[in-house]
Amino acid sequence: MTGKERAKLRAIANSYDTILYVGKNGIGDDVVKQADDALTAREMIKGKVHETCELSPREVCTELCARLNAQPVQVIGTKFVIYRQNPDPTKRVVAVDE
Repeated sequence: MTGKERAKLRAIANSYDTILYVGKNGIGDDVVKQADDALTAREMIKGKVHETCELSPREVCTELCARLNAQPVQVIGTKFVIYRQNPDPTKRVVAVDE
């Protein structure tokens, strides 16, 4: 992903609500399943890591991206944004290559 594409995704993510929360239990199968379903439907999600989590937001973002075959967009404070393009062009929500 180029810097220009990442900048566009960051701009789009500003209006997104946080829908994924990682708490003290860390990244379990339920969190991965929820993130996978959300990425399939939305292509891009914003998440938050609670203070009780032993992992840093960057570690959570990296781990989720690796497990979901997604790409990190940004990590700021306790929040992170990840992106995975839908393989079906008719179901794409976020147009990166415009």
